Amino acid sequence: MTQVEISLNSIDKVKSFVNTVTRYDYDFDLVSGRYVIDAKSIMGIFSLDLSRSITLNIHADEDIDELMEALAPYIVK
Repeated sequence: MTQVEISLNSIDKVKSFVNTVTRYDYDFDLVSGRYVIDAKSIMGIFSLDLSRSITLNIHADEDIDELMEALAPYIVK
């Protein structure tokens, strides 16, 4: 499992993020405080506090370089 901090602070970012992660067969969880939601669920994402960064858990056993490149615009550095 890989963990990264991401920011989804606008509606357009949420929509493009969901479109990005749905292209991959991996499981993705977003963790905000005590809440854990499916990162492919746009309604679930909108139930989170999007003013703060969110932890993205990527459940993949293989090389995810391509995925990390696709997620680069959302990753908090």
